[in-house]
Amino acid sequence: MLESHYYDGLVEAGCDEAGRGCLAGSVYAAAVILPPDYQNAELNDSKQLTDRRRHLLRDVIERDAVAWAVGIVTPEEIDRINILNASILAMHRALDQLKVCPEAVIVDGNRFKRYRELPYTTIVKGDGKYLSIAAASILAKTYRDDYMDEQALLYPLYDWRSNKGYPTKRHREAIRQYGITPLHRKSYNLLGDGQLELNFGE
Repeated sequence: MLESHYYDGLVEAGCDEAGRGCLAGSVYAAAVILPPDYQNAELNDSKQLTDRRRHLLRDVIERDAVAWAVGIVTPEEIDRINILNASILAMHRALDQLKVCPEAVIVDGNRFKRYRELPYTTIVKGDGKYLSIAAASILAKTYRDDYMDEQALLYPLYDWRSNKGYPTKRHREAIRQYGITPLHRKSYNLLGDGQLELNFGE
């Protein structure tokens, strides 16, 4: 069973992001405040769950949470400020939208920037240790997957329904053959060959 909280006696928001390693698409983050001493044995790191289970749990999280929100940073912003800063900005945007103000923040991973002078703790593999971070990982992952499924209808050549923008062989072959879309992150090594080369298909 995952832990219900890190800070004693504080309204605590858990944060996580999805899409950091993708070649295309926005990065998504979620912030979730769960009730004190909340328990749900089914909550876990979103990567350990099936897509169907994640979407079922999303409904449970949104019903049970004291507050939840999702923040988004676009590919253009990622290229401008880099993916680390973009991931943190997405978490800050999620925190900005919470209907209840948190008194502390716990974050999956090892990097974060202070939010509104609140105490915070970064926790490596926190999505497998704390319920609110696991819940945030599920929301970020499912909302980003839904977004990439929508984009796949607009750009069907890149197999985004399957790879969600991650650097699969088929995705990179499509970039090599057809070039890039407005959703591709131009600051990334899109072809996987160490070259930031954007003049595809010439």
